[in-house]
Amino acid sequence: MTYADWSITIQSFLQQLLPFIGRLLLAIIVFIIGYLISIGIGRLITEVLKSVKFNKLFEKEGWRKALQRANVDVNPAEFIGVIFKWIFVIVALLMAVDVLKLTAFAGFLTQVLNYLPNVVLAVLVFIVAIVISDLVEKVVRVAIERLKVGYGYLGASIVKWAIWVFAFFLILGLLLPPQANALVQTLYSSIVYGVVGALALGIGLAIGLGGKETAGRIIADMYKKIDER
Repeated sequence: MTYADWSITIQSFLQQLLPFIGRLLLAIIVFIIGYLISIGIGRLITEVLKSVKFNKLFEKEGWRKALQRANVDVNPAEFIGVIFKWIFVIVALLMAVDVLKLTAFAGFLTQVLNYLPNVVLAVLVFIVAIVISDLVEKVVRVAIERLKVGYGYLGASIVKWAIWVFAFFLILGLLLPPQANALVQTLYSSIVYGVVGALALGIGLAIGLGGKETAGRIIADMYKKIDER
């Protein structure tokens, strides 16, 4: 290659490199500013939620004990603040990638951003399932025990796990891609039918076996009253 050829090659390289360096510096600046704004937004949302006593909703005795039994130790206000922070971090990264004109990576980040609400909903479903299953288990156990038919723990456990099965498939439906939803729905239908059958059988056994004892006591009392006469 002659000097002229080398000169043309270097000039062509610099013509492509310098604009890229400019875009790269601009992308870094955009991301840094966006990241700092994201941190500020996350902290602001956390402080606003704390100021309106949002955490007190989860400090009620039933909620707190249920979450402790599930080993879930989270500050709700900070958790929501972190979620919003990372949403805006991804937005800032998406803007920076757009400056660099990395179309494929920008498309990937867009998909991640669209997927985040499903993750948040799945976490909320999980937390609500913990609390509701614990509450319903207690209510069912007390209700069965007040009927004095026995097997209150069995019936309450069946109801609790039925709630967890429903929550599990709801979370799967939120997290899995649409292509897998048909399979999830088929499995869900099959298991729901099984759970409903097991629930009916469990309650029937609890009431039936306990009812037998109750009936025996009633008949014994009747015989006792007849003898007294």
